Amino acid sequence: MTKKQTRKVSKSVENTPVTVTINTRNRLSSTDFNPDYTDIISDLKKIGILASSFIAILIILTFFLR
Repeated sequence: MTKKQTRKVSKSVENTPVTVTINTRNRLSSTDFNPDYTDIISDLKKIGILASSFIAILIILTFFLR
């Protein structure tokens, strides 16, 4: 097995002041993001109706094909 080599790293930190600015524009409020999902909901309802009708047709066909 190879021996793991460790290396010491020295870091120097200067005493520099850190300024933090808070930007209030980046905060999300309830009025900033208000998507309209009515088209998507109607499409999902159509997909659900089609899927349930196909499953019902398959179940009915199993009774006739046996």
